[in-house]
Amino acid sequence: MSDSSPVVVIGATGGQGGAVVDALLDAGVAVRAVVRDPVSSKAAALAQRGAGLAVGDIVSGVGLTDAFVGATGVFALTTPSPGGASAEIAQGKALIEAATAASVPYLVFSSAASADQATGVPHFDSKFEVEKLLAATDLRYTIVAPSYFYDNLLADSDALAAGVMPIAMPTDKPLQQLSRRDLGRFVAGLFAAPDAHVGERIEIASDQPTPAEMAQVIGEVLGTRVSAESYDPERIPDPGRSKMFTFLSARGNEIDIPALHARFPDVGWQSFAAWATRALPR
Repeated sequence: MSDSSPVVVIGATGGQGGAVVDALLDAGVAVRAVVRDPVSSKAAALAQRGAGLAVGDIVSGVGLTDAFVGATGVFALTTPSPGGASAEIAQGKALIEAATAASVPYLVFSSAASADQATGVPHFDSKFEVEKLLAATDLRYTIVAPSYFYDNLLADSDALAAGVMPIAMPTDKPLQQLSRRDLGRFVAGLFAAPDAHVGERIEIASDQPTPAEMAQVIGEVLGTRVSAESYDPERIPDPGRSKMFTFLSARGNEIDIPALHARFPDVGWQSFAAWATRALPR
């Protein structure tokens, strides 16, 4: 596949970036994947699938401008780090400086649903600071704001196998969630029609089952009985995750999912049950 006028993808070997790469390649779009180690197995797999590779580091910003030169667009994200909010904001500044220097014609930045609502969740607040930095530039951009990812459930695979789905929120409260596949398809759609969405901030979710409903689906997929067990978010040792689940337990995201799906039907939004059927080991 030609690397001429590609879409550049930050975090291409990770969950979000990887999903965007998948969707772009499926759509026949040239991709340039930004990687820290071009000889890693994950980078080699991307190259084998037809993606071009560029070496860059979102933490230091080194290599980003060169990676962005000649791109038709950039998918960018920042990640929480041990350095806290200031470190994530610094990543955003490096991305913006590189995009400006390379005259990137269109940028899609992945933030977080409700990040603009002063939730007090550290990694929401830091992402919103990056959003505000973007708004102060002349860059043409769209903010995509994902909700909670289905894949987070896989971190508790041992517990699920034992028939328990622990979660730090009430078992009867709907939890708006997102398939990474849907994120990739949504972002690919933005790059297919960038003029239609410049300046927009779009929060996205695929489904909103309650934890009790999730546990029932998981049990059906695994062929066993699984129970959702709620626990206090304050028991979570990581302060950021603790505050996130406190927010999700109380208010939660408020995405109008039917309206979103009606507006973007081509994503083919994946229900929790459809995701679980494909993603859970059996």
